[in-house]
Amino acid sequence: MALLTPYWGLDGILILSSLMVAAYLFVTRKFNYWSKRGVKELPPTPFVGNFMDCLLSRTSASEFVRDLYEHGKDLPYLGFYIFDKPYLLIRDPELVRHVLVKDFEYFADRNASADEKNDRLGYANVFMMKNPGWKSLKAHFSPIFTSFKLKRMFELMLVIADDLQRYLDSMHLEGEGKVMEFKEIFANFATDMIGSTAFGLKVGSLQNPKAPFREYGRKIFHSNLHRNMEFLIIFFFPGLVKYLKPKFFGKKATNFLRSVFWDVIEKRVKSGEKRNDVIDVLIEMREEYKNDESLKHYKFDGDDLVSQAAVFFIGGFETSSITMSFTLHELAMNQDIQKTLRAEIHDALAKTDGKITYDMIMTLPYLDMVISETLRKYPPLAFLDRVALADYKVPNSDLVLEKGTPIFISIMASHHDPRHFPNPEKYDPLRFTEEAKSSRPNYVYFPFGEGPHTCIGMRLGLMQSKLGVVQVLKDHEVSPCEKTKTPVVLDPRGITTIALGGLYLNIRKITTAAG
Repeated sequence: MALLTPYWGLDGILILSSLMVAAYLFVTRKFNYWSKRGVKELPPTPFVGNFMDCLLSRTSASEFVRDLYEHGKDLPYLGFYIFDKPYLLIRDPELVRHVLVKDFEYFADRNASADEKNDRLGYANVFMMKNPGWKSLKAHFSPIFTSFKLKRMFELMLVIADDLQRYLDSMHLEGEGKVMEFKEIFANFATDMIGSTAFGLKVGSLQNPKAPFREYGRKIFHSNLHRNMEFLIIFFFPGLVKYLKPKFFGKKATNFLRSVFWDVIEKRVKSGEKRNDVIDVLIEMREEYKNDESLKHYKFDGDDLVSQAAVFFIGGFETSSITMSFTLHELAMNQDIQKTLRAEIHDALAKTDGKITYDMIMTLPYLDMVISETLRKYPPLAFLDRVALADYKVPNSDLVLEKGTPIFISIMASHHDPRHFPNPEKYDPLRFTEEAKSSRPNYVYFPFGEGPHTCIGMRLGLMQSKLGVVQVLKDHEVSPCEKTKTPVVLDPRGITTIALGGLYLNIRKITTAAG
């Protein structure tokens, strides 16, 4: 005698069917969350919500959020689902202002989170840290990036810029030149710069692309399935972090960064040397906070301290290398812009007897417009995430966002919105004349974020990027190469905004100021 019917097979079918129906009802129970609140939502798929293409690595996280923006055309916001959890995408610039600036206290934390116990390097750094620790930490790091200290860093950067010059000279680029992949070249260059300026280390990536720092930096952003899934969990579904235990920096890189940075900190303490860099600030913070009970979730020692060095390292090379390589790609595709910029560089060098200076780099107007346009078209980190820390009534609306609601903002989509940037796929630095900038609404261009959570290393990143472009362009001409598709196809497994297969360009040395 079977359990429900005379037949065991029929019983099995009935039980299995009931379980499937129960599972379906469970995972779809919230799928009318936004429609019940009068918010247009993207129709979700059972079990995965709207997240299928990301899970299958068909599209990158950046493009996923950008596509949501396009689906919400002419709307201030759009509801969507990741698995069964309701999320909100914000499109309206005024609401962006409220979330990032005016009502920041409601949205002070990122939605993203690493494992508090098993991944302290990922959990406790200034990028991922929750309040109140984040606010105190940022206040201590901000003085690193004053104009006075940036000028001192610039002198160290010039040494690395000379290394880049020697590297290019060794490639024998006279005549017709040579095809080279520039994302990797600039990643080596930026890794050497951040190692020197922030940590007092001679990394040597330009001389040896397999140098340990470069190898582990490459592993952190390696666009394979495993690293893609780790970042998707951390940024889009942090509720799974404690179960799946992804590592923000990856397992091998975490072990390397812990070992090398702790060694640097201890050697600095022992020597008593002062360089006014990130390591000095970390040592000061360890002393200041060692008995501070108000920051009970952060020890500012061990992994908590090392995590700050680790995040400055990866932030210092990846975003700058993306900016520099995409800038050269667009200059190769737009020879008139390249010639205009080179002429500006040569005019400036003529006034400084051929020496690149901090004041020159930071005051070239066309260079600034070129870099700004690159950051518009290819923002390295292409979306922002926040979480509501308390119930929040959306201004000029009846909508109340419940505590714990994740909020996403697409930087990439805003930067390509034709309402604010006509013909957005065209590369046009003149979008960033003072007149053009003043004619646009606020909070439609924010490559480094906005408000209190703005990237604290923004000025350093811009300085690195401008120096790299000037050092290459003053003596070389770049032109397109068929190895890189046009328009650029982004890597669907890319954590940041990177081109699928790299950015290859033909580069040749020029012999006169006229090129």
